Amino acid sequence: MYEEDFAHVYDGIYRRHKNYAGEADRIRELALEYRPDAASLLDVGCGTGEHLAHLRKHFDVAGVDLAPPMIRIASAKLPGVPLLQDDMRTFGLERTFDVVCSMYSSVGYLASADDLFTAVKNMAHHLRPGGVLIIEPWILLEDWNGGDLVEAGFENEGGKVVRMGRWTTRDGRSHVEMHYLVATGSDPVRHFVDEQELSLFSREEYETAFRSAGCAVEYRPDGYADRGVFIGVRGA
Repeated sequence: MYEEDFAHVYDGIYRRHKNYAGEADRIRELALEYRPDAASLLDVGCGTGEHLAHLRKHFDVAGVDLAPPMIRIASAKLPGVPLLQDDMRTFGLERTFDVVCSMYSSVGYLASADDLFTAVKNMAHHLRPGGVLIIEPWILLEDWNGGDLVEAGFENEGGKVVRMGRWTTRDGRSHVEMHYLVATGSDPVRHFVDEQELSLFSREEYETAFRSAGCAVEYRPDGYADRGVFIGVRGA
């Protein structure tokens, strides 16, 4: 889960190498491919609301995220958009949607396959019959290479961020301690560590979770998100 320090530099980092507008366009394309009349969308694990900022141009949108700092940032940039701080396994909204999406591997933070099944079922529960569920997974278990060193530097009008960490495998899960150096104006350079651990689910586990939630499922490995997407359609 993202802490306060990381939440404050999140947008500056990921706007540099993620094409949020393009990803939002692909979400919309997929949604309309499976449900041409889709008019409402829920983003689960919405983070700071970058996808929603684009998707709200085409859909009546809402968002859910577990991390309070992320919800605070998203709320500031998305006035009028309903945003709920809650767990993807247990959140409950008194409405359903034509589309529910969960992007940028948010489901990877679930601790077990049982949690994945519970979360997918809950997301599908918030779909209208015939609604579309779009989930971008974390790296599939069968594609995991054991871990890599990652490093990057970013500059913007507020200062500079440098990050470095090494992904490893710990107890069957992917794990990283990402170190950040943040320089803002003439303030002292800050250092913090963001520790992340994401589960390695197999393609079969994702597909079984969709089917168990009453959704026909298709996996598209290329062209829609960094790690492919699973697309489900809820039955009547």
